[in-house]
Amino acid sequence: MTTPFPFTAVVGQDDLRLALLLNAVSPSVGGVLVRGEKGTAKSTAVRALTSLLPEVAVVPGCRFSCDPLSPDQACPDGPHEGGGGGASRPARMVELPVGASEDRLVGALDIERALAEGVKAFEPGLLAAAHRGILYVDEVNLLHDHLVDLLLDAAAMGASYVEREGVSVRHAARFLLVGTMNPEEGELRPQLLDRFGLTVEVAASREPDERVEVVRRRLAYDDDPAAFAARWADEEAAVRQRIVAARELLPSVRLGDGALRQIAATCAAFEVDGMRADIVMARTATALAAWAGRTDVLAEDVRQAALLALPHRRRRNPFDAPGLDEDKLDETLEEFSDSSGDDDPDPDGDGSGPGGPGGGGQPEPDEGPAGDRAGARPEEGEGAPAPGGGGEQSPVRAAEPFRTKVLSVPGIGEGAAGRRSRARTEHGRTTGAHRPRGTLTKLHLAATVHAAAPHQRARGRSGRGLVVRRDDLRQAAREGREGNLVLFVVDASGSMAARQRMSAVKGAVLSLLLDAYQRRDKVGLVTFRGSAADVALPPTSSVDAAAARLESLPTGGRTPLAAGLLKAHDVLRVERLRDPARRALVVVVTDGRATGGPEPVALASRAARLFAAEGVASVVVDCESGPVRLGLAGRLAGELGGSAVTLDELRADSIAGLVKDEQRRAA
Repeated sequence: MTTPFPFTAVVGQDDLRLALLLNAVSPSVGGVLVRGEKGTAKSTAVRALTSLLPEVAVVPGCRFSCDPLSPDQACPDGPHEGGGGGASRPARMVELPVGASEDRLVGALDIERALAEGVKAFEPGLLAAAHRGILYVDEVNLLHDHLVDLLLDAAAMGASYVEREGVSVRHAARFLLVGTMNPEEGELRPQLLDRFGLTVEVAASREPDERVEVVRRRLAYDDDPAAFAARWADEEAAVRQRIVAARELLPSVRLGDGALRQIAATCAAFEVDGMRADIVMARTATALAAWAGRTDVLAEDVRQAALLALPHRRRRNPFDAPGLDEDKLDETLEEFSDSSGDDDPDPDGDGSGPGGPGGGGQPEPDEGPAGDRAGARPEEGEGAPAPGGGGEQSPVRAAEPFRTKVLSVPGIGEGAAGRRSRARTEHGRTTGAHRPRGTLTKLHLAATVHAAAPHQRARGRSGRGLVVRRDDLRQAAREGREGNLVLFVVDASGSMAARQRMSAVKGAVLSLLLDAYQRRDKVGLVTFRGSAADVALPPTSSVDAAAARLESLPTGGRTPLAAGLLKAHDVLRVERLRDPARRALVVVVTDGRATGGPEPVALASRAARLFAAEGVASVVVDCESGPVRLGLAGRLAGELGGSAVTLDELRADSIAGLVKDEQRRAA
């Protein structure tokens, strides 16, 4: 590949290179998702693949890159005669911008001509341009969910459908799908992770010599790109020829019953959902054999296929790290290998063989350390300072998360698509119609006909057709859900450590973080204790980063409630400049005490009224416990202009919470 970066200088680049090449050999593998920190040549490696792909033959003048030997019978530019001559062009790499619209992705239909003339005037989108090439999505985790759904559906079916009020267009869309992402900026949903065939993790090398080579090649490329490309031309040609040979060999590769049993056993052992993993592993193992020039799939192909196809399918929630236990993988492959019954690796049965420790039904190796940590940690209540004291406790573990009740922002917003609060969106239920501002995307047919009907005689209508002008078109107004900025303001003072309270508080915040992940929110974390407040995590889409900061949060000291609220107010002010359409929900987790600084109660009241004056939605999670309660959190909620819930009422299945909701609705 023509790249100024040596693959050895980035950990995981060899796997990335292999995954890309396997998809080039067999696009049915399902694409590649590249995860890694910034500056690890993810985009560079993907773009370098384009020059390695063989040229494609296309029908001259066809905007959908039909193959002249087997043209698409439903091609909007067709019909094409099969078997004719064609023109050759290099394979394309089409890049999908994060901010692309649905029409830019799938194409746009001219609704005015469709209604007035009955003509399917279609402008192809990026899916058509990527047909028989590469579709590259940088920062795929930041792409809107409905675009990701359209993209992955097209990749799975090999076709794209555009439908507008009963008028539909279909065209072929088979491409090599590659997505890159930085996990620090947020994760993909597990359902979407599963739709990528393979995944690889990349990280920068910590070896000085390898980093020196990166810089040397980068400078050489900048000084003379043509000379740099010429230096690697022979190697590129050899790889390109190997791809062609592997494609020709692929139909002859045999996937035996033994390899199939290993694939099925591996997927079952790692408890992956569904059957997609089995199919992807089978296709990947077959492509690996073809890439190696073999016609039989070996155990080593199955093992490599598992390392590429399973890690991201093991991820159950945003706090799980993707990965695969290679020892367990080897044990499973050995157990189901053809020779496992003839050659016992541990004839004495004492666990001393190659698969000894951890095999034979022994507990998972990662269960012990977790149990040790749980058993070794001190009780949360031990050594707890008195409320307002100056001591500090080490972090405590969060209680088990639970399903929370829905917290939402009142009113109707216009923010990014999500699942929390009501909003005017491109997708959702139709609530009305209006004149389109810019390009018409969702036609309201009844409103359009109603607008055009009074003018038919003046427009000289004589037949059965309706005479429609552009001024008659009406855009459908839709209401859906938006994602919000959920800013957690967490009290970490000494009073929160009393009566083992902090473990329950962390469990509640962790539960709200899981809810924020599922509802496509951004999250931020502000903590306050001692004499000041800190932004533990600026607003981000990475809820697992927030969970990590929460886990390491210590407690102790006084309660500077005013400082925490003012710090949160500053965070919202800055974020409002960056993303003015995204509405905020402030979740204050506290017992309501204010003990830090001069006149702490009065200062906290004034700080709270800033949120009320600006109409910021807020919820106070009341962490007060014990037989005697002061009701300070409820008073704080009133000054914020929000509502208060107890830890028990926060649960979705809480009877107390349901009763309180009914009382609120009745009032």
